[in-house]
Amino acid sequence: SIQAQCKMLCYLHNLPYRSYLKSQFSAAYDAYLEIIYRVDRMLRAVLKHDSPNWRLLNSCPACTYKLQDEPPLEFDWFATIDGNNSLKRWASWIYGSLPQEDMRQARSDYWVTSEAVDKFQDEVKTRMAPATQSSQDGDDWEDAPDEKAGTASFSCADRWRNAGPEQRKKMFAVFDESGIFVAACRHRFVLLVCDMIRSGELAKYPLAILDRLMDVYGTNGACAYDIGCAFAKT
Repeated sequence: SIQAQCKMLCYLHNLPYRSYLKSQFSAAYDAYLEIIYRVDRMLRAVLKHDSPNWRLLNSCPACTYKLQDEPPLEFDWFATIDGNNSLKRWASWIYGSLPQEDMRQARSDYWVTSEAVDKFQDEVKTRMAPATQSSQDGDDWEDAPDEKAGTASFSCADRWRNAGPEQRKKMFAVFDESGIFVAACRHRFVLLVCDMIRSGELAKYPLAILDRLMDVYGTNGACAYDIGCAFAKT
């Protein structure tokens, strides 16, 4: 994408493209982002917006602001969560070159770190029934059993296939990042995001997101999730 931007600029200025331009463009863009970050940090300090979790506590006035003598609600907060497999990034080693790790860390409080996510990577396996073949393959969603119709009462969590094997394909191994997992309030303000690393939509991502939300907002909350019936088992 950097190369495409450079070629577009060369076209606008009627200049031939040269490979060194992408290095210059990248360095200039990094400097621009650093300036924006430092100015934004100074503004937050002056406006007293730099306290811990300030953005989460003030992202959505309708969700987080309380009025005087406001009657209590059934839930103090309501969020929606889901994963997206569209934002992928190739692993650097797939072209036969040495791995090139990016050691930079996101400085925005939107992001839940991979370390915080990995704390929950074995949470489901330790709480569920004996390990199935699916859990041995590295995924902590249970696969739905193939039961004969009419042998048991219908259970959405037992038959729902959205968390099934299609999310465990080995294709995810070629991506260093296979997508993102997002939490938003019911008024569409993004609350938290985490990277999905070399995997499909595993249970550790929503667990880490909800752990952070409950730390900030309290435990009296509700969450909508398109595979909530399977997630409720945790």
